[in-house]
Amino acid sequence: MGSGKSKDARANQLGSETMTSRKRRKSSDSKPPADETRDAIVIRHCHGIEEFEACIRVERDVWKSSDVDIVPIPLFVVAAETGGQVLGAFHGAHLVGFTLAIAGWRAGKPFLHSHMTAVLDTHRDRGIGRRLKLFQRDDAIARGIGLVEWTFDPFIIKNAYFNFILLGAITRRYLPNAYGITTSPLNGLLPTDRLIAEWHLLSDRVRCVLAGKQPFRAISRKTVRIAIPSNFEDMRSTDPACAIKWQADVRAQFSKWLALGYTATTVRPTKTGMEYILDPGSSI
Repeated sequence: MGSGKSKDARANQLGSETMTSRKRRKSSDSKPPADETRDAIVIRHCHGIEEFEACIRVERDVWKSSDVDIVPIPLFVVAAETGGQVLGAFHGAHLVGFTLAIAGWRAGKPFLHSHMTAVLDTHRDRGIGRRLKLFQRDDAIARGIGLVEWTFDPFIIKNAYFNFILLGAITRRYLPNAYGITTSPLNGLLPTDRLIAEWHLLSDRVRCVLAGKQPFRAISRKTVRIAIPSNFEDMRSTDPACAIKWQADVRAQFSKWLALGYTATTVRPTKTGMEYILDPGSSI
């Protein structure tokens, strides 16, 4: 689910103009209804301090960060009240996952920056994260928003697969040490390098992927591959020096090729882990 805090990430700027805020509030009447499935998980908007506190309990459980790195309640309130999103996955009255997104504005268009998506260990691998993202997409489209972004750790293979193969995201930006050194053991005291996922909600690519198909692409001589080892998450704690070398090498490769106008469009498994596939151009 991405990670800045992505298992998701931070906004470039809030759409805080009074007129913009009023327009978004007015259009909120068209929000999608709660999504309920046979496993009794309901996806819906979170409301009020108690439900925001429940989100923070999930945040603490997943990232295990110190207080200095915990996203506080006021930011959940700001997101909910200024055109962002606080979405919850509920099992009965119990919150088991959430997504926090902040409203942004770039090049004259609104977008959402999805700062965090998390699901409790007890409810992982049940498709809840994907359902949160699909609800997020429906809600955004209903409000005239066509782009959702988030950051994710390029070395977390499962998240990369989720972003590219299950959602149809692309990436054209790499942020070295985006959040600084954090207290979360998930980061292993390494720099928090992040890729930025771009989810163009109404693109042919996304429509195709969400329909269960993969966009056709031909491998050319210009295609670039960037390898990721399968054991990197363990390497952070067992061999941090090696992990730092890997991170520096991957950072250099992404920085070079993205600066040349390449776009990461998918990932593929390898015998030793995974590779990102980058092609020239910025097709979404």
